[in-house]
Amino acid sequence: MKNNYVVIMAGGIGTRFWPFSRTNHPKQFLDILGNGKTLIQMTVERFQHICPIENIFVVTNTDYLFHVKTQLPQLADSQILLEPMMRNTAACIAYACYKIRKRTENANIVIAPADHVILKQDAFSEAISKAIWSVTNNDILLTLGITPTRPDTGYGYIQAEAETDSSIQKVKTFTEKPNLPLAIEFLESGDYLWNAGIFVWNVKAIIQAFEKYMPDMAELFAEAQLNFFTPNESQAIKTLYQQCHNISIDYAIMEKADNVFVLQCDLGWSDLGTWKSLYEFSPKNKDNNVLKGNIMTYETTNCVVRTPNDRLVVLQGLDNYIVVEHNNVLLVCQKDEEQRIKQILEEVNKSKGRQFS
Repeated sequence: MKNNYVVIMAGGIGTRFWPFSRTNHPKQFLDILGNGKTLIQMTVERFQHICPIENIFVVTNTDYLFHVKTQLPQLADSQILLEPMMRNTAACIAYACYKIRKRTENANIVIAPADHVILKQDAFSEAISKAIWSVTNNDILLTLGITPTRPDTGYGYIQAEAETDSSIQKVKTFTEKPNLPLAIEFLESGDYLWNAGIFVWNVKAIIQAFEKYMPDMAELFAEAQLNFFTPNESQAIKTLYQQCHNISIDYAIMEKADNVFVLQCDLGWSDLGTWKSLYEFSPKNKDNNVLKGNIMTYETTNCVVRTPNDRLVVLQGLDNYIVVEHNNVLLVCQKDEEQRIKQILEEVNKSKGRQFS
């Protein structure tokens, strides 16, 4: 296990979970499921049998240092990688992988978001162990693919090459968040998997990929690597990020590389990216509602409602709605229109100010 590392990406804002998720306190640091643990705490626990605790790194924004240190006191300061500005997942992953390489030149690295939920822990551990074994013995970039259960337009999709006897197959295409007709077509074809956004590779393979497909970024991090694990690291990263591309790892490398493979899994997985995904994931009452708060309902069905316990909320005649109140915002939105929440938040920021974001 000493060569195994886990990198948890925890710098996002989670705008589609607004107004519960806010800029100063995004969803990865919230107890979304109401089980007494935040999503990032659950993520760290998930990997406790994959690598030693000292081999877990969290990449987050400088604004969230307090949340990470408070919720994950078992991590040393050197395990918390602070980004001075948002530069998407390619820079985040490059930072972690180049830093890990300075410590362990033959490291196997798992990259995982901080805000996903896995119900089948044993299946997850088995899949990650199989993935690590594969990247240890092969020069490949591996991603986890989830067997889809519905035509979800909020997920990316992966198409694998023609089926073989192996559960690990070469990736043919990536498709980002298709429209509903295309998502239905993907589901009916049986050829597509949901892209879980969980990656596994050997540090040598991913750095070779950066050098080939993102040479400017690779050069920046190779130079900055001299300062990693020193007092100069923070300043080096601030300087680097001002010059760094704002691009996802999918566009930067995964869609270009010819050694990308997918491991098909059934993990009870959800990215909990939206209120609708929380609704799909959560247990429901007799009216198919997901309720958390001091709530009374009449002729109300298929809704997800989350409100403060100190406020009585009475709903009548709603079907298929999101009703969320948090701090100074009340959101009432049709569940099928939830993809507009990000756009609504942008308009709120322009017309009402950022005190609501």
